Parts: sequence; C-alpha cells; structure tokens
Amino acid sequence: MKPLLVIGDALLDRDLEGRSDRDCPDAPAPVVDEQARLSRPGGAALAAALAAADGRAVTLITALGDDEPGCELAGLLESGGVEVLDLGLAGATPEKIRVRDRGRTLVRIDRAEPGAPHGPLTAAARAAIGWAETILISDYGRGLSEQPALRDALAVAARGKDVIWDPHPRGPAPVAGVALATPNSAEAQEFAAGAPQRSFGAKAADTWGRQLATRWRARHVCVTCGPDGAVLCGGDRSVSVPARSVCDGDSCGAGDRFAAAAAGGLADGSSVIDAVRRGVQSASDFVARGGASGWAARINSARPGQSWTQPGAPRPAPSAGTLAAAAHAQRGTVVATGGCFDLLHAGHISMLQAARALGDRLIVCLNSDASVSRLKGPGRPLVSEGDRARVLGALACVDAVAVFDEDTPRRVLAELRPDVWVKGGDYEDRNMPEREVVESWGGRVVTLPYVEGHSTSRLLKEVVGRGAR
Repeated sequence: MKPLLVIGDALLDRDLEGRSDRDCPDAPAPVVDEQARLSRPGGAALAAALAAADGRAVTLITALGDDEPGCELAGLLESGGVEVLDLGLAGATPEKIRVRDRGRTLVRIDRAEPGAPHGPLTAAARAAIGWAETILISDYGRGLSEQPALRDALAVAARGKDVIWDPHPRGPAPVAGVALATPNSAEAQEFAAGAPQRSFGAKAADTWGRQLATRWRARHVCVTCGPDGAVLCGGDRSVSVPARSVCDGDSCGAGDRFAAAAAGGLADGSSVIDAVRRGVQSASDFVARGGASGWAARINSARPGQSWTQPGAPRPAPSAGTLAAAAHAQRGTVVATGGCFDLLHAGHISMLQAARALGDRLIVCLNSDASVSRLKGPGRPLVSEGDRARVLGALACVDAVAVFDEDTPRRVLAELRPDVWVKGGDYEDRNMPEREVVESWGGRVVTLPYVEGHSTSRLLKEVVGRGAR
C-alpha cells in the first residue's frame, strides 16, 4: 500500500454510553446511567486513523491545542501508527461528546468554537506535502484549510499529484485541479445553490456535481448520498454507484471512511471510479458494523502497546467485552461461537456467516496455542493464535475475537454474557460444557448444521496423503 498524507482539522470524539429509564425530577430531561466511555479520533484525525488501520503509512498535518484533549488525541493517533505534524492551535482542542441511550444519541456537546488561530506551516509540513504522492484534505470548517501558505502549497501539489478534497460548508472551496472532491448531498446543495434546497436523488446530485466540477475546476466531483450510494461527475459523463442496504447502522464517521478508502484507492493506482466504488463499499461496511463507535471499540481491543495497524492481533476477552457491553447497551443481540480454527475452511465460513445472521454482533472465542495443544496434541496448532485471530478478524461477519487459555470458554463467556452461543452440529449436549453457564443469564444455545466433508483433520489427511504420493 502506498503512503497517504492527510491534512485537516482534528477533533477528539467521545461517546458516553448509558441507559435511561427515567426522567429528571427537576427538568424535562432524561437521566442517563453511565455504563461506558469511549474516546476516539474525530474529523481529519478519524480519516487518518482509518487509513492507518487499513495498513497504510499515514502522516497527518493538523493543529492541536496544548491541553489534555490534545495530548489524548495525539496519543491515540500515534498508538495507531499515524505520524502527527502538529502546527499548534491557540485555543482548546475541539471535542464532540455524544451522550447515548442504548445506541440512540440523546444530545451532542461541542467544545471549542471554530476560529482559533493555527500555527504557521512548518518546514516539516512543507516537506511532507512536497514528498506526498496522494493527499487527502479533510476539512471540518475550523480554518486550517484557509491558511494562505497551505493553500498555495496544495495548489502546486494539485497540478501533478492526486489531491482529494473532502469539503465543509464552513470551509473554503477546494484549490483548482483536485483529482476528486467529495461533498455529501447536503453540502453539495449548499455549495451549488448557496443554501440547502429540497431537491434530492441521483438526478439532483448529478446536477450539483457537474456545477461544482466546473466551478471548482476539479477533475472529478463525487456527491455521496448516504444509503443511496454516490454519483461521480467528471468529464462528459456521470456514474451512479449504489450502496448495499444497511439496517440499524450508525452513520457517524461514514464520510471519513468513504474519503479515506477512496483516497487509498487512488494512492494504490486505482481508477477514480474504482476508488469511488471502494469508498462506497467501505462506508457501507463501516455503517453496518456500528460506525465510528463500533470501529473504535474493535480497535481498542488491541492489547496495550500494539499498533492500531495490527487489527488482527490476538484480542483478549475484556476488549471483546467492551464491544459486547456496547451492543447490550443498544439492546442488540450478541452472538458468540468458539473453536480452534486452525485451518480455516469452507465449513468454518458457513458456520460463522450463519452465526452472524442470528444477531447484531459476532464474537469468536478462540483457543490459544496452549489450549489447542492440550486438546489436539503436540503437533497442533499448525497456525499460531496471532495469525488465526488475524484471519478471523478480517472476516466481514466477525466483529471481535477473544483468545482464551482454558480448555473450555466458560470463563470468557461469563465475561461476555452473549445472548446466543453457537456450536457446529457435530457437538451434542453431553459435549457442551458451556450450556449451563450460557443459560444461567438467560442466554440460549444454538446448534448449526454440520457442513459435510469439511474438517481440519480431513484437510490434514489429504495433505499428508498427497505428499506421500
């Protein structure tokens, strides 16, 4: 993967997850019993963190305040493998705090108003712009993209490099010559008409995109339309890119996921239309898996000291527990399954996909290397727990992986408290010591049909047999 330079306004986002079952006695407002807090990068910082989590080398030029939120945000980014070039902010680091009741946002609290002066463009920032082949501008309307020196440098860069500009209504127009501008439909309406209009749909998005491509002198403008996908305008044609249907997702951060994925596609040599398709698919998957909150919960499952660019590293139960707690707080159904998954085969995939269809989140309880050796013998596992967890974590149907060292997952299940525990059809009740613990909190056990002809032991026998021949 090619490196990516991200430039823009960074924010610290926080989610306060809780439960509200009563109103305040002295005001017409709900009382929220706090259950969990989660901090994550926001704004341009989220776009940079998402690109880094894809496995890409990422540098972020931004401006942070000299305060506790700024230090926390810088730490989150650096632990995720993002190189931060901080220009400095003469004011507080912007924060956005969502107070949520079981996944439903009750109120958002914004701290730090736009307009605080930024520091000047540093020599390191100028050098980063000069070296970068692909640049993503993630504008959140807080003044960074208005800096004359920065705009001059970007105008030069746009003449020979791929510059992707994700605009904001409070921010300036993109510099001339950008490869791709990515306003959402509401932003495109406002940019094109000067004020939000009541026209919607692909035809309206095509009109706005064509107008903006001419006005901004952009090579392409892609108007993102949420669940309706996107419309790419450029040259003498427009292309509609549909999005897959997502029910009960969280759209927070979807625009950053789209922009980061599309920019990554261009960085790796994709055509603009293929980059947009990648962006739409990535944004749909992102929304379906809980948006920025769900992504941050999965990322926080990495053990201390591990980089965010290693999303498939072994994940302990408490991290998966964070995801389970958030799903329970949103009244979601948590499904868990377990096993060694030494050589992942079609039978495993069928079972995991069927298990995921039973609820809103799927957590895989994975036997550690020591556990597998005790169960299967000294020659097993063939694949280390780190690699097994990485492969499982890369599957779209798997939301988290929890590694356990015991012979059975009873302890990890007691921590996760899944609503559904799934095992393959080759397990009978007498071989399922987890049943009692799962049913103790009202959970249910589901046995899925065994897929004939697929097993790790059978694969090993075939490999050995072919080797002997």
